[in-house]
Amino acid sequence: FNKAVSENTPCPSPGAMSEAVAKEIPLEEGEGGSRRSSWGLLVTAGVGGTLVALYAAVTPFVTPALRKVCLPFVPATGAQIQNVLKMLENRSGSLVDIGSGDGRIVIAAAKKGFQAVGYELNPWLVWYSRYRAWRDGVHQNTKFYISDLWKVSFSRYTNVVVFGVPQMMPQLEKKLEEELECNARIIACRFPFPCWIPDHTTGEGIDTVWAYDLKRSRGCETKSLEITPETEC
Repeated sequence: FNKAVSENTPCPSPGAMSEAVAKEIPLEEGEGGSRRSSWGLLVTAGVGGTLVALYAAVTPFVTPALRKVCLPFVPATGAQIQNVLKMLENRSGSLVDIGSGDGRIVIAAAKKGFQAVGYELNPWLVWYSRYRAWRDGVHQNTKFYISDLWKVSFSRYTNVVVFGVPQMMPQLEKKLEEELECNARIIACRFPFPCWIPDHTTGEGIDTVWAYDLKRSRGCETKSLEITPETEC
């Protein structure tokens, strides 16, 4: 049977076989190369998009660290917020949080009846703060601004909250001394001011809060409180 088949079945010549193989192989390789090229483009696009998104998200956090004085974002703890509110008891007038981060202090103060404002260099945190204020129902009593604290005058505020770092406190102490009125109270969290003597202190460790009343350090009388309307940019 095998002999009959081998004799009656035509056998392709070597040239014909080479031609057939040559026709099939380029087709398979061409299809595979096309698939690999498509996947390569998709992977490149995906990686590129991810890098762009990461750059957009991370740049506002990294940029402040490249400045001469770094003010990194560290969320306030629940104990710190309560200690700040304790220092604000029996106080009135406008309030500003310098380096307001995600708006926790501003929102907490607004819930206590303050017209509270936050200044923050990171736009993502400012937008998130505005969302949180709206979510908590205090957006009418809060304002958040994207601004460098060294380019803002705080003269209109009677209550100032600062979450600073040691490197910035001497310069900020001088700035506030020059700008604030005698009836102002400055509340420092995490790190005290280098020269001022606090009038009140509460909390322990990283939750320690120091309060400074300028009227005592200057020996002047308290002026009537006036809230200056803020124009949002």
